[in-house]
Parts: sequence; structure tokens; C-alpha cells
Amino acid sequence: MIARIFLIGLCGVALLGAAPQSATAPQASINDRMTGDLVPVHDPVIIKQDGVYYLFTTAQEKDGGGLIHIRSSTDLVTWKRSGAVFDAMPDWAKKAVPGTVGIWAPDVAKVGDRYRVYYSISTFGKNRSAIGLATNATLDPASPDYAWRDEGMVFASDSGDDYNAIDPNLFVDDDGSQWMSFGSFWSGIKLFRVDPATGKRSAEETKLHAIAERPTPGAVEAPFIIKRDGYYYQFVSFDFCCRGAKSSYFTVVGRSNAITGPYVDYKGRSMMDGGGLVVLHASLDDTKRFVGPGHVAILRDGARDYIVYHAYDTKKDGAPTLRIQPLGWTPDGWPVAL
Repeated sequence: MIARIFLIGLCGVALLGAAPQSATAPQASINDRMTGDLVPVHDPVIIKQDGVYYLFTTAQEKDGGGLIHIRSSTDLVTWKRSGAVFDAMPDWAKKAVPGTVGIWAPDVAKVGDRYRVYYSISTFGKNRSAIGLATNATLDPASPDYAWRDEGMVFASDSGDDYNAIDPNLFVDDDGSQWMSFGSFWSGIKLFRVDPATGKRSAEETKLHAIAERPTPGAVEAPFIIKRDGYYYQFVSFDFCCRGAKSSYFTVVGRSNAITGPYVDYKGRSMMDGGGLVVLHASLDDTKRFVGPGHVAILRDGARDYIVYHAYDTKKDGAPTLRIQPLGWTPDGWPVAL
């Protein structure tokens, strides 16, 4: 662990050291400048439409304001609430997962002419869970075309399964094929083929691929996959979220030549055996204020990449808070949160 954290620190220094020198003081980071509605934010995912960034997050019924909260910003710095995907829990979800009181861990992507928001239905510590899908023609709430349409269940798990159908992430490959990774605890992260026409699990290719796992009692969840220079990069969260200032969450990454794996870290260790290069960790926060950084999304914004996540603010009773950092890349192709 210490060796991995130290390596990341060295990589960050190398990347920053390559930047042109300036006589003026460097601009404060995005995290230092962020303002507005930043709390509570759990499990953020982000997308850009017409110059506006839209952020989707977990929401419980007790939070009020609907389910799957939406925030918006024009600069990644100033954030405001912009409604919610659902006013109330979909009827199918209540039947599929009795006792559910919130919608967790959304994912967002534009496919064709519609935006897809995938979401998780579950109860804490159980794997009777389901992934659902809602779509919209636009994310602009001022547009006359703005209307969320629930498309129902995508995939489900039950107590007899060795996986947990939450934390979905859609990946669209260069050839147009679509894949969904998902998983939390149990036997780790899985991947299945998605039917591009429906946005749901393919009826023709139903195999579940195992792409990340940790030896018991290690926890792994919340996959997010991107592609860069021919490699598929799988980001996942290790250890425990949702414990406020006592959260031990952190983020690692591995890469593969194929979407189905095997994913390995920079030392060649398989993510099926707990491997992963540390990208975010409380020890890497110079302020020592934020702990448990995880459940990441990667924003590809033109030539720039950002890593978007939540962390717990130890100066505000462990409040789950939105965090955003530029994502740099080492010469040998490994990501570094700057």
C-alpha cells in the first residue's frame, strides 16, 4: 500500500514538474474554488451538454427533492440544484426490491438522440437488487422536450446470486458495441453485453464476465471504464464508504487490452486478485481534511480528463462532498489525479 501511494506521489510530481514555469502564483484548484450545492453528494456521475455540466447523484426519500438529484454548472466550480429524475420511486422498483427507500449510484451517457440514466435499487447490505433505466431527449430543464421516461428494469440479482446488481456503468466501444459493468461486495465486479437498441442486457449474448474481485474480506465496488490509446481502464473503489469521517474508501485502476479483461495494474497484478494502482486515497490529500475518496466518474471534456468523486469532510462532521480533479497521464499510460 505505502509503495503504491508513494509511486502515485512521484508520478504527480513528475507531471506537475513538466508544466511551463510561471512567475505568477498557480491558480487555486477546482476543489479549492468550488462553491454552491456540494453537500450531500454521494456517487456522482457527470456529463456535458451544450456547455453545461450535469451531475447526477444518489438520493434517499428522506432527503426530499425527488430521487436521483441533478446539479448543474457552466464551469465545474459553481454548482446549483437542477431538479431530479424521479418525483417518487417507480412502482416496479418497489415490487422488485421491497423496502427500498432510495435510488443509488446513477450513471449517465448519451446514446443516439437520447440520454440514458441507469440507476440502482437495493437495501443496505443485501443483494436483492436491480438496475433500472430512465431516458430523456435533453438534460436542459428549460427545454420543451425535457421529460424523463422510465424504461424499467435492466438487470437484477437475488439472494441466491454471488453478485450484487448495483453501481452500473455503461461503456460504448469504438465499434458501437455496448457493455455494462456493475457490482458491489460479494464476488466483485461483473460485465455483460448491452443491446444498443434497448439499453438493456443483450438477449443474444448473456455471459457475465468477472473483471475485478478481492479476497475476503476485501470490498470492491463502483466500476467505471474508459478507453485510451487502445487500453481499457477500469476504475473501482476499495474498502468502505458511507461511514462519514471514518470512511476508508479509496480508488484504484487497472487496464486491459480487451473490455472483458484481464485487467492488471502497473506491476502486472490482476484485478481479479485485488490488484490495482492507487489513484485517490486520503493519504494523498495535502490538507488531510477529506477522507474516503471514491465512487468515481471520469469526465472526458475535449482534450482534458477529470476525475469526479465524493469524499467525506472531516471538518463538517464527515459530510459527503463533491470533489473534482484534473486527471493526468504518465508517459507509460497510467492515470494520476492532479
